[in-house]
Amino acid sequence: MSNIMKAETPAYSGDLTISVTSSLGFIPVNDATITISYSGDPDTVVQTLSTNDSGQTSTISLPAPNLSYSTEISDVQPYSEYNISVTAPGYEPVYISGTEILPDVTAVQPVTMNPLEVEPPGETEDDIVIPDHTLYGEYPPKIPEDEIKPMDESGEIVLSRVVIPEYVIVHDGVPQDSSAPNYYVRYTDYIKNVVSSEIYATWPENTIYANTLAIMSFTLNRVYTEWYGGWQLSPDFLPFGMSLH
Repeated sequence: MSNIMKAETPAYSGDLTISVTSSLGFIPVNDATITISYSGDPDTVVQTLSTNDSGQTSTISLPAPNLSYSTEISDVQPYSEYNISVTAPGYEPVYISGTEILPDVTAVQPVTMNPLEVEPPGETEDDIVIPDHTLYGEYPPKIPEDEIKPMDESGEIVLSRVVIPEYVIVHDGVPQDSSAPNYYVRYTDYIKNVVSSEIYATWPENTIYANTLAIMSFTLNRVYTEWYGGWQLSPDFLPFGMSLH
């Protein structure tokens, strides 16, 4: 008996497409096998997909909650969660838990696979767990900051003008913890994933634009003024799959 669940047409649904690349140069991974299951029932397969020459899957529709849960104030989780398992010949398997699907929009889940020769035999990458969205989950409050930073203390302005960097440095810890590691994250990826963490894609287009501009302005201000000293940004938001908490 097949364990693939026969899906009924839901009242609301969201689309999902998956992009699989190699960790060595972002090379598309062809013929990867992908199984998708609902997080609440991980043993039941909802869909099985494979990637094409571009490392892309076809776009599929998955059940999602009522649209009003993400466009109005609500205590109900506004997105459904799915688990994604990815295998491919010559690569370490990848398991992602918590991919979020909102109604009436398309989610794009990137997957990076490590070739088997990258790590010694028996060593595999940890499973990737996507945490609750910041608008829904419970998180500690942001670390308080002075509105005006005295410029005669640590750090100095080295830029003559505001520039858009290729990378930003994200510090994995509180400002006082000098032993915490720093991570280099592409500026575009950082902005994209902060936006994904702070808003829902179901919001009006102008609202998304306004929030994105505010995020970009805030980030560039922190980089230009070297607000945090030798490193640039706090670890509040990072690309999905990179957990620093």
